Amino acid sequence: MDPGYRSPLVDFFRRGDTLREMRLMAAEGGVTAAALEQVALLVLLADDPDQEVALTAEATLQALPNAELRALLACSDVPQEIRMFFAERGVEVGEQPSADPSGPIIADDDDDDEDLDLEDGDDDKAGQRKQDTSAPTILAGLPVKRKMKLAFKGTREQRAQLIRDPNKIVAAAVLSSPKLTEAEVESFAKMANVSEEVLRVIAMNRTWLKNYGVMIGLVRNPKTPIALSMQLLPRVNERDMKMLAVDRNVPEALRIAARKFIVKARSS
Repeated sequence: MDPGYRSPLVDFFRRGDTLREMRLMAAEGGVTAAALEQVALLVLLADDPDQEVALTAEATLQALPNAELRALLACSDVPQEIRMFFAERGVEVGEQPSADPSGPIIADDDDDDEDLDLEDGDDDKAGQRKQDTSAPTILAGLPVKRKMKLAFKGTREQRAQLIRDPNKIVAAAVLSSPKLTEAEVESFAKMANVSEEVLRVIAMNRTWLKNYGVMIGLVRNPKTPIALSMQLLPRVNERDMKMLAVDRNVPEALRIAARKFIVKARSS
């Protein structure tokens, strides 16, 4: 069943090409995410064609804490599809919405948060842990489940590394993190060493595209699919359009289109 909820992480599973191992992990509640995302994934996977995945998701749904679930269903951003899904199972919407819907509804048994949520001003030892866990070689060697937890709950430095992870689900988790800022998204849009999928997800988010820095970062990025760059080109200001017209790092078709926009603007 389509849960009616959209996020980079949920959309990754919706496409249907996710590895069985990842679907099973999500069905077990092993994907660290916001409560609504976790529930949306379970609703989606309850209809998975793989019987083991579907049965696992069903068991996890049955084990959800009733009070927390009802409070979550009372939140204004919960899609009607999810409310109807649980109404058919006798779960009513709570009287008061959840106080913190950004946290997970399924507790993480892996209680190793020592290097998570470290803020400036922590002691030297904590600062050293933060630096070590942000090192590319350390992050690359972590299991996927751990990477996803760091993508969701970790530091800015960790997200900057994990957005480039070869496993697309890790990058999707970064883009779904409640701690992610528009400044980070802008920096991701400019990275030439992220996957095209990351750039596509950013380009599909209307809120992020309202930020001019994000938009022009995508247009200037040689990794951005040309169709997306062309679609965004009319929004580029005159100064940046002139720079694009002579930028050898972007596709020739984009440079030509930029020149045409300049000529048209001068003749009008």
